[in-house]
Amino acid sequence: MEDQATSVVTATRTALDQASALAVQYGFSILGAIILLIGGWILAGVVSRAAYRVISRIRGIDETLASFFQNVLHYSLLILVFITVLGQFGVQTASIIATLGAAGLAVGLALQGTLQNIAAGIMLLVLRPFRVGEYIETTNVKGYIKDIGLFATEMRTADGLYLMAPNSTLWNTPIVNHSREPDRRQELSITLGSGADIELARKTILDVVTSDQRVKTTPAPVAYIDDLSADQTVLKLDYWTVTSSWTSARQDIIAKLRSQLASANIPIK
Repeated sequence: MEDQATSVVTATRTALDQASALAVQYGFSILGAIILLIGGWILAGVVSRAAYRVISRIRGIDETLASFFQNVLHYSLLILVFITVLGQFGVQTASIIATLGAAGLAVGLALQGTLQNIAAGIMLLVLRPFRVGEYIETTNVKGYIKDIGLFATEMRTADGLYLMAPNSTLWNTPIVNHSREPDRRQELSITLGSGADIELARKTILDVVTSDQRVKTTPAPVAYIDDLSADQTVLKLDYWTVTSSWTSARQDIIAKLRSQLASANIPIK
């Protein structure tokens, strides 16, 4: 009985000694892991915010793009900290990195279309072929830009409808920006009837155009014969206006031309 009691006491002491050694060994590891996690979390936040401030100061970089890079950097640093913490406990981080790489490849293949939209969104935000408030036209869509996101661009059509276009469809097609240039040319065709006084018609047309304050004097408006046949003559009118006044000037000038030509007894078709 005494031998059994001695064996039990010895085994208990041995177990306690081993437990104490393990507690000391892993206690420091756990404490170091906690410190590393806290420090890494703080460092990731500080570095990502600093990167956001630097990127946002770069000319031509949109705020959405700066926020995207900030988030990518922040979570990348957190993943690096997590892998480092696992390495503190003897975990083979190489296999974890390989697993993350394979998972990233699988996700990339599954979300190929989405990644194309993100890549296109980044290019649109960097190169800025259009900005919020501008009117654009492509082979597929046209309208006013409301918001440019990483996945899609929100638009409003001319008749007030909401339109969301995936960024890949905007990046892979020619874009006509109706609002980007400060000045825009207008071209009108006026078909004169048989027997019309062409010179009087040209003078009347130019008087109407040059009297409009929205029409630019340089380059000067021009009116010339574009087509000539036995029963009619086509005059072509070219003038330049500020882009923001292009539509209103066109509407008013057409109305004035019709009125003034009729007053001058110049037949039009």
